[in-house]
Amino acid sequence: MSSPLPYGETLDAFHRGAFRLVQPSLKGHRSGIDAMILASAVPADFKGKIADLGAGAGAAGLAVASRCTETHVTLIERSPEMLLYAEKSCTLPENAHMQGRLSCLQADVTMAGPARHEAGLADNHFDYVIMNPPFNQHNDRATPDDLKAQAHVMHEGMFESWIRTASGILRPRGHIAIIARPANISEILTCMERRFGSIAIVPIHARPEEAAIRIVITGIKGSRAPVFLAPALILHKSSGHEFTPRAESLINGCDSLL
Repeated sequence: MSSPLPYGETLDAFHRGAFRLVQPSLKGHRSGIDAMILASAVPADFKGKIADLGAGAGAAGLAVASRCTETHVTLIERSPEMLLYAEKSCTLPENAHMQGRLSCLQADVTMAGPARHEAGLADNHFDYVIMNPPFNQHNDRATPDDLKAQAHVMHEGMFESWIRTASGILRPRGHIAIIARPANISEILTCMERRFGSIAIVPIHARPEEAAIRIVITGIKGSRAPVFLAPALILHKSSGHEFTPRAESLINGCDSLL
């Protein structure tokens, strides 16, 4: 459910109205199913500090905070404009049940070393990192919307810099969850090597007879356990547009992906 607000904004309900999100309506990235699936990778009983890297308007991070009631979520975003939407969402009366467990930080997650620390991203601070990084190539369909392009178009070495930051700010045995395109699986696994183990790969299919359109990859910092392929998530049946019961449950915050 979406309603217009001044200055090209909408107020959108997620998790069957469990929380609301202020999003841009005319430009910039608008969150949807990907963010909710990413959030479902965090177990409902998880406790601790969670970082949402490249949070945009904050959909995935707020979804985690709404479902996991003993977490504190930091929404980390480079764009001041997108972070403003996240800050508005954090102070909405409809999200009062999460206030005190949400914070926003403007920072470029590709920074390293002292620059990253000075931006507020301290080493060994978080228990879980989630990320939905840009995954369109430069030669994919272009957009005249620069704010949207920042959220959608990857730069060279992007996965390495994002995963390096995630590893740096996570405590030992901390967890990571990434949603991406299947075409990026090799690069992501290479970047996770020697940093994360117990890596689970969840293929996400629009329909059972179609190739995967997304993957969710999770891992544990410092683990040496091998990679494994988890059961796939099917979003729709062979015909029609209704979600499968499992997809419906995950998207609405009623279950965990793993």
